[in-house]
Order: sequence, then structure tokens, then C-alpha cells
Amino acid sequence: MSDIKKRKDSTGVIYVATGKSYIKSAIMSARSLRKHAPGVCIHLFANWKECGLDFKNGCEPFTSIESVEHVPHHLKVDCMRRSPFDRTLFIDADTRVVADINSVFSLLDRFDIGMSHAQERVKRIKKWHVDVPDSFPEFNSGVIVFKKSEKVFDLLKRWQNDYHEAKSRNDQMTLREALWLSDLRIVTLPPEYNIRYFKYLFLWGKREAKNRILHLRYYRRGFFWFIYPWLISLKILFRRIRKIDDLPDF
Repeated sequence: MSDIKKRKDSTGVIYVATGKSYIKSAIMSARSLRKHAPGVCIHLFANWKECGLDFKNGCEPFTSIESVEHVPHHLKVDCMRRSPFDRTLFIDADTRVVADINSVFSLLDRFDIGMSHAQERVKRIKKWHVDVPDSFPEFNSGVIVFKKSEKVFDLLKRWQNDYHEAKSRNDQMTLREALWLSDLRIVTLPPEYNIRYFKYLFLWGKREAKNRILHLRYYRRGFFWFIYPWLISLKILFRRIRKIDDLPDF
């Protein structure tokens, strides 16, 4: 009985957010998590003081908050090793939990770390230092469950060092190679734990597994987030047209 209580007390979810928009997204995500997993502990790493947000009178929907300094891009790589839990589920801020996710922690009875395959892996996959077979894909770094152990900490430290050395926003490139070089027991989370695109929701049938975590860009960027890539493409196109117009006559 005491062992069960100890395990429950050392299990929890962490969010990492810097900047007001990310912190507000994390708050919304944590509220959805609290609705479907009311007993779970939730820890937030955030620069909330710099953003003028006030958690002094209570940290709801989180159970604990840790203040961090703002750094550009993916502070999560630095914070994951500092999780206060023995069994941790890291979730990106641009998510909503739509069903109970507690069973994911049970995977750590047999495995060290678990993630879903990155769905953009074929297009984005790049080499860092090691030749890794194409059949060993990138994993999406937005939902990661892991246990506190020396091996996992070594992986997270390697990923942290490689990510900062690579100076790339694509943290999944260095994560992939760190996983390949490790001897960790990796479990692949099923797609319902990390649904990245609306199109899958339209195709999801009633007989298929229940959705658990929606990981969609519009939760942070707003409903019309998909317009931004088109605006950037148009901007590039206009620049090219202007260059063509500026060519001298022959």
C-alpha cells in the first residue's frame, strides 16, 4: 500500500512555457488535463514574473510553479531533467487533453521513455552527426513520458548539449540521434496521444481508439494559424517577381 502511495505522489505532468501567449496556452491545456485527470500533479516551468502574470495567490490549474528565465526556442530541452516527479509526462502548451491519460504512466513499468512518431518526419528529417537508418524515424517532442533514471538523464543531457550545439529550432533532429545512440527501452505512443492535424479528426472513425491529446497549432496561434504559411509564401513570391521586374532589358 505504501509503495502505491509513493508511486502516486511521484507521478505528474510538466509544462514549459516562456512568453505570455505560451503561458496562457499552458494554462488552458492544464485546465483540460485537470478536467479529465483531476488527481494528477501538474508542474509549470515559466517566466511568469517577466510576463506580468500573477500566481502569488494560487497556482491553479497547476499544483506547483517554478520560475525560469526566458530563453529563445525550446526551453523544454533544458527543463525536462529538472522534473520534480519520478514518472513524468511532458506536454507542449499548444495541446488539449480530451480523455483520461493516467494509463500512460503504467508504460514506465516496462519502458524508460515513450513518444509518438513525428508525422512530418519524412520531410523534415536531417542528419546531425550520425548516420541513422530512415526506418528509425524522428519522434515528436511535444508529448514525452519518461522515468527518472540515470540512463534517461544521460539521454536528456546529451539531447540538451546537442540541441544547443546544433543551433537549430528542430529539436527532434538531435533527439532522434540521441535516442539511436542510447540503449533505452523506447515505447511508441499510439497516435491518439499526440494528434497533430485536424484532418485526422475528420477521418477518425467511431470504432477507432479514443482521442486523448490534441496537439494543434491553432491552440496557440488562433483559428486562422494556417494562413501564415501562405502569407510567407506570397511574400517570397512577390520578392522574386520584383527581382524579375528589376532585370535590365537585353
